[in-house]
Amino acid sequence: TELALGGQWRDVVLNDPVNLMSYVVLVFKKVQGFDDQTARRRMLEVHEQGRSVVWRGLREKAEAYAFTLQQWHLTAVLEPDEAR
Repeated sequence: TELALGGQWRDVVLNDPVNLMSYVVLVFKKVQGFDDQTARRRMLEVHEQGRSVVWRGLREKAEAYAFTLQQWHLTAVLEPDEAR
């Protein structure tokens, strides 16, 4: 039922040359509610792999998270989560 109503989506944070790693960790903790270890792990994914999936769920919530991350000046995109 959940898939039929809106599908699953994911928020992806992309690497950028602007934001400091410590700032990205701070944003992940404040916006996503990650603990320090998870925030650092996700930041390293962004830094080393160029991207990290930071949230999965229904489109409306995913759009809200992506918008909030963008307001914090992170490069965040919304993608369909075809794996689910």
